[in-house]
Amino acid sequence: MDNILKIEGLTKEYENVVALNNIYLEMQKGTIFGLLGPNGAGKTSLIRILTGITLPDKGKFTLEYTENKDFDSLSRMIGYLPEERGLYPDMKVYEQLDFIGQIKGLNKTEIKEKLNYWGDKMGVSQWFKKKAQELSKGMQQMVQFVATVFYDPSLIILDEPFTGLDPINTNKIKKEIIELKNQGKTIIFSTHRMEQVEEICVDIALINKGNIVLKGNLEEIKNSFKKSIFKVVYEGTLSENKDYEFDIIDTNDSYLIIKDKDIANTSPNSLLKKIMQYVDIHSFVEILPTLNEIFIEQVEKISEDLKGGNNE
Repeated sequence: MDNILKIEGLTKEYENVVALNNIYLEMQKGTIFGLLGPNGAGKTSLIRILTGITLPDKGKFTLEYTENKDFDSLSRMIGYLPEERGLYPDMKVYEQLDFIGQIKGLNKTEIKEKLNYWGDKMGVSQWFKKKAQELSKGMQQMVQFVATVFYDPSLIILDEPFTGLDPINTNKIKKEIIELKNQGKTIIFSTHRMEQVEEICVDIALINKGNIVLKGNLEEIKNSFKKSIFKVVYEGTLSENKDYEFDIIDTNDSYLIIKDKDIANTSPNSLLKKIMQYVDIHSFVEILPTLNEIFIEQVEKISEDLKGGNNE
């Protein structure tokens, strides 16, 4: 697949605080990319540079062969849904969307056609004549999603897109995000909700204290952090006093969570043979760490490393 976005050496500093430290990232066309990190990690600084709100101190990025200095072209190529509400409260919804469409280079006919399509698709057409302040938070979020995507941007940046939404509208936007990806759009998905990242993202990058500390394919990352722990659904009885060739981490009447004592020579097949000596196996599944567990582990590791460096 082709890389649509290339970030090279982006650096940003605010009053002697390094928000971004020599960031390199590449994103493919037609993917959902999870941008993760604790508060103050640098996610917002990166998004602000990509959207032209601020300039980098060093480095550059290229979107479909267009460099970050070409602000007008990039503005039409990027859709941005901020975490904070961005609608003018006293302005009617359609007027705001029409204004956005004009800024993005659409004519009146194109704007009308696209807004009719997206308004019906997302169920917001009935709100077009209302002022933004008359809408609930969930309604405003749905309108802002339409405002982000209706002019057909190549790169869509979504910062906490499900904020304020009920489960029905959350699923509606989630479905549209996946559909946009299938149409070849590249989507940056920034959120604190790790379960949402696991559900829809293909690749991720974890930023902490302005540095990329982890990046790559989500499934490959999860596999690289696995610890050879397995869930075994079984039938039979295990003795509490017997010293088995495996450690029992957790158990109840129907399943075990186990790990091989012989870490150096362990394999799923060898561990399965060991447990089969004692009970009948109904299922045997390796437990991969959740993204939330990996996230916490990496952030805590970096914090400990920094403490250790300060003590030297």
